[in-house]
Amino acid sequence: MKAKRICVVTGSRAEYGLLYWVIHDLNVHPDVELQLVVTGMHLAPEFGLTVREIERDGFAISRRVEMLVSSDMPSGVAKSIGLGVIGMADAFEQLRPDVVLVLGDRFEILAAVQACLVHNVPVAHIAGGDTTEGAFDESIRHAVTKMAHVHFVTNEQSARRVRQLGEDPQRIHVVGSPGLDHLRRRQLLERGALEESLGAHLGVHNLLVTFHPVTLEAGESERQCTELLAALDGLDADTALWFTRPNADTGGRALHRLDERRVVVRLELEDGDEPVADVDDPRRLSRSHDDARTFGR
Repeated sequence: MKAKRICVVTGSRAEYGLLYWVIHDLNVHPDVELQLVVTGMHLAPEFGLTVREIERDGFAISRRVEMLVSSDMPSGVAKSIGLGVIGMADAFEQLRPDVVLVLGDRFEILAAVQACLVHNVPVAHIAGGDTTEGAFDESIRHAVTKMAHVHFVTNEQSARRVRQLGEDPQRIHVVGSPGLDHLRRRQLLERGALEESLGAHLGVHNLLVTFHPVTLEAGESERQCTELLAALDGLDADTALWFTRPNADTGGRALHRLDERRVVVRLELEDGDEPVADVDDPRRLSRSHDDARTFGR
């Protein structure tokens, strides 16, 4: 039997962490030819060039689709979507997948699914029917649902929303969140190994801070983040702050600049210690496991 060509599209560390075990299991399945298309923030140095993490995980990358323009203005995001559609059209023309698998609600995924639509390539969508209040991601998620053919939803309430959108109930499957597999299948780092991985010492108390732009509140994210940082200034000196970077959303780069200025000040106050860093899976999970609190949006 000919192996099914299943193409997985990933555009950011946000959904790659959730997709890791799905990609892993497809990669080792004897009846599947895994095609991996990497795009968006993965290919951008300013967002950590996280394509290198995918390569370190041992996955072969079938195509790299450059799409991000260096702007987080609405016009910049719209142009990035357009470039993404063009790049994905070329990738799918060359790869000819039997099905494309995507997760979530980001604009990189919207670009990929639009290209699938006109290429008549079936789409399997993970996490449809969820809600993302305060962001245009909500509309993107539902748009992807309407262009998808198979729906792997995370819970029954989400399944009900997908049915309300008119999708065939026989193609809706409640499977839970694939990100939860990390808790069962990935070994978390001990404190010493985590500090070595981060290149910094943990504090007596630790706070993991995440804040992403509220994309439906244009121009407000920078002010909101400033208020958050002001509140953090009131914490005890023995509390170490660990920041995750904002995504490439509208206003995301402004938040990144605020965080970077915050890091400089904090490093000076701590006499050369490094309490602030960019933390991601599995380090994020290890940090959360090790007596840390999580705060933000």
